[in-house]
Amino acid sequence: MAKRYKLFIGGKWVNARETMPVIDPYTGKTVASVAMAGPLEMDQAIAAAQKAFETTKTMSSHAAASILRKAAAGIEKNRKRLVEAIVAEAGKPVTLAEGEVDRSITTFTVAAEEASRIGGEWLPVDIDANSEGRIALTKRFPVGVVAGISPFNFPLNLVAHKVAPAIASRNCIVLKPASKTPITALILGEILEKAGATPGQYNVVPCSREVGEALATDPRVAKLSFTGSPVVGWRLMKLASGKKVTLELGGNAASVIHSDADLDWAVARSVKGAYVYAGQTCICVQRILVHKPVYARVVKALVKEINENIKTGDPRKKDVLAGPMINEGALAQTREWVAQAVAGGARILAGGEAQGPCFQPTLLENVKRDMNVVCREVFAPVAVVQSYGDFDEALDMVNDSEYGLQVGVFTAGLKEAFRAFEKARVGGVIINDFPTFRVDNMPYGGVKLSGFGREGVRWAIEEMTETKLMVIKP
Repeated sequence: MAKRYKLFIGGKWVNARETMPVIDPYTGKTVASVAMAGPLEMDQAIAAAQKAFETTKTMSSHAAASILRKAAAGIEKNRKRLVEAIVAEAGKPVTLAEGEVDRSITTFTVAAEEASRIGGEWLPVDIDANSEGRIALTKRFPVGVVAGISPFNFPLNLVAHKVAPAIASRNCIVLKPASKTPITALILGEILEKAGATPGQYNVVPCSREVGEALATDPRVAKLSFTGSPVVGWRLMKLASGKKVTLELGGNAASVIHSDADLDWAVARSVKGAYVYAGQTCICVQRILVHKPVYARVVKALVKEINENIKTGDPRKKDVLAGPMINEGALAQTREWVAQAVAGGARILAGGEAQGPCFQPTLLENVKRDMNVVCREVFAPVAVVQSYGDFDEALDMVNDSEYGLQVGVFTAGLKEAFRAFEKARVGGVIINDFPTFRVDNMPYGGVKLSGFGREGVRWAIEEMTETKLMVIKP
């Protein structure tokens, strides 16, 4: 019998009138039943966070750090359970799920360290005669109730990237996890409860999109942190008028392979970046841009790498890198977009078909810029390969997108590296590695339709605090 999970509100486990099933994307079986918050439970969660803030806003850095360190230890203690939950609800290959758990431990550990670094500044204000004899200082204060909305593809670590900075900055958070993957966030509630979090400091309310909109509209919520699709994100931003908002949205990341690069490394990393977790991350490689002098050689190597080293299938097998699509809707869209591309003249170099709940790692060439597989976010194991003449043309192709999250640039040239850093309209430029690279203490976010604001613990803390000024005339 599938396990039943309740809501986590105000430090208590709460039933709700409605429930929803959580489906294993690979087997199609129900793995759990989760309570669905309605308007009443959402109101209770926000009220619990608001009440808890009266305690947490004066919490010492030592106390906040202690909760975060204990949470990191709790994640390690529950490692096997969390890995199994991620595999079951997200269809994430087990080796990647293990990596996600490790990263979440790092995220909480970094947050524990940052909890004591939320400082201020001493300002010289005697810049004219009227301000002589005065001193000024600033300090960052928590905003209050933070709303977090997380996606399905990293059900633990992208939750951690909202929860850990909120706790470090003495805020309280109400989290709406993705409806497809709520189990891991609820397990984290158990872990934080044992870690000594103040009741109401972390609340988990799986719910419908309509109920979740209260996190954007409720005046008690001071800050919204959303990770997900651009359509939903920009709509929530309009609803959240007057609040602080961070949006981490989609992308169609490019990997630029210049002729002076280590081509074997560039091919291996670009292929892995395209098909890891079946391409279901916002910084997966979608466009592989290759310098014309080495195009034929690189394309041949790309196909060989895909066929030999990208395994698709049961996410519980250690050698699988690209497991199932999250659901039938995602699989159907992938089939449709690939078929549209082929009808428009694209040529399939590898893959191109569904295999049960999975889609074969697919590489297309002879594509056009207005094809969905080029200009939109595929979020599937589908990549396109295109050639370019000179390096500036490659950067123009990178920028020819509504998105701007990260780009990977493979080159031995320092001049080219800095040229990319200056010219690419993205949030991050990764030199000699895929754009899928992310470390949890670095600033992460994008421009254009990819959103604005930055995650990464230190930067998220800045987004979750406000600067207050005090001027003193002795």
